[in-house]
Amino acid sequence: MKIVAINGSHRGKNGNTNVMVSAFLKGAEMAGAEIANIFLMEKDIKYCLACKTCWFNNPGKCIIKDDMAEIMSVIEDADIRILATPLYCDNISGMLNVFINRLIITASPYWDKDKDGECRHVTRHTSPKLIMIANCGYPERTHFQIISKWIQRVARNMNTEVIGEIYASQGALLSSNLEEIRPIIFNYIKVLEVAGEEIATDMKLSQKTNRLLEQKFISDEIYIQEVKRYADYMLKNRIK
Repeated sequence: MKIVAINGSHRGKNGNTNVMVSAFLKGAEMAGAEIANIFLMEKDIKYCLACKTCWFNNPGKCIIKDDMAEIMSVIEDADIRILATPLYCDNISGMLNVFINRLIITASPYWDKDKDGECRHVTRHTSPKLIMIANCGYPERTHFQIISKWIQRVARNMNTEVIGEIYASQGALLSSNLEEIRPIIFNYIKVLEVAGEEIATDMKLSQKTNRLLEQKFISDEIYIQEVKRYADYMLKNRIK
């Protein structure tokens, strides 16, 4: 089994998104999966031109010369594709959105109706299963509503299915150095590793793992106080 993560965080390897993805992939690798972690911020990926060359002139090939072809060579044989992002304005990052738009090369210009009678483009190849991983600075999980709806629509358009959604509110704590927080984050990371193992083994997450992944790190009240304290500190010590 091959699992490839597309990390849409602008902070790349240093971001909280990567804390989650790396732990998940570690568990998957321990279960025998081949893994890859692609950081979009390290790649040159230009906007789709909507020229339709990849449909009519040179099917499946993009006219733009950038790093997208390299990425496609890594992900084209993946069994599972992870889309990972921090929450930006209730949605995915712009970087990840640009990447998704460029996947137009995998679609056919022809339409077909899905099982619900709604049109979508026919896919050229078998699409991998999808997993959504995201985190946000806010304390409530309700902020992931749009992303959760979005990934389901992406799966429909790609004629595949979502086999896991992992969302972490209070995401700022994922890289916290506070002594009282580190054991909590350590335990969460271990659950992410278990999630990776389960996906690599059974292609699904257990109810227990899902339940553990949905737990908050600390109470909203304490978290809000800590965020305020951090903001006060940064403003007080900002570079003049």
